[in-house]
Amino acid sequence: MRFGRLDLNLLVALDALLTERSVSLAADKLCLSQSATSSALGRLREYFGDELLVVKGRNMILTARAEELIEPVRAVLEQIRATITVAPPFDPATAERQIRIMASDYSTQVLLADAISEIAREAPGIRFEIQPMHETPVEALERGYIDLLLTIDYAISTDHPSQILFEDDYVVLGWEGNPALAGPMTRELYFELGHVTARFGKAQVPAFDDWFMRRQKQQRRVEVVAPSFLSIVGLVMNGNRIATVHRRMAEIFVRDLPLVMREMPFSFPPIREAIQWHISNTNDAGLRWVVEKLDAVARRTGTAGNVVPIGEGQREDNERERIEYAFRMNNKNL
Repeated sequence: MRFGRLDLNLLVALDALLTERSVSLAADKLCLSQSATSSALGRLREYFGDELLVVKGRNMILTARAEELIEPVRAVLEQIRATITVAPPFDPATAERQIRIMASDYSTQVLLADAISEIAREAPGIRFEIQPMHETPVEALERGYIDLLLTIDYAISTDHPSQILFEDDYVVLGWEGNPALAGPMTRELYFELGHVTARFGKAQVPAFDDWFMRRQKQQRRVEVVAPSFLSIVGLVMNGNRIATVHRRMAEIFVRDLPLVMREMPFSFPPIREAIQWHISNTNDAGLRWVVEKLDAVARRTGTAGNVVPIGEGQREDNERERIEYAFRMNNKNL
């Protein structure tokens, strides 16, 4: 179909080229050969009278005209998808698709494992790919590398829809043979002991508890940095180090392993785990069904815990906003 001299099919190619800034990556996204994608780029250059993508060093960069086209092209395609494309009714029993979720091993352990098992009974044709968290999760969502992002609400984007699934607080976790854990945890003891914490990816992005504690006037002594939440378990076992971990995860560990948990000896803000999807997928009935299942499992498996409130009413909201602002400023890639 043409509009004036423009083949409207080229808009999809243009969107991929502007997003990926690479002919080869755009070709993969479009399921086309590189030669066909290069040909589409040539026709787009002819239509717009602009190079659009130019080689600089070993990479391709967008021209000023191409930068101007990013949002208009994306908006046009999203409008078409939202108003013209009619999706068939979603039937879990017959649905066949793959859903890619980016989530930490904590979220996988306390929510996704149970939820995916339950979904399999109702929708056996839905397959899942769980991708680990990295430095730029929102970018992965916007580039279409994942369908759902499961992370703390401080780290989601304000540009896309999201839903809070559950709240969790923190406890101190350690080996049951650690003499320091024979009684309740005190503030003095907490800062006296060595700690294990998790940081992620090449950029060593800190877990929320690590980030929060770095901002306190009295800092704990981190002796071991782990690559994931689950690896913390083995690093506190058979030793005198402790870790500050999510209650839901700690409860799983202490049931099956020689570990104990103690309450935090001072006020520590809870986290809220949220699920986010791209705004273009708002009307995706299959994704919405999966989100509803995640929400149902989160509500059913949740525990009241011992969340230490930050404050009351407006004070609590203001404190969360302050923490969120500081967290986002410290993690600008989120």
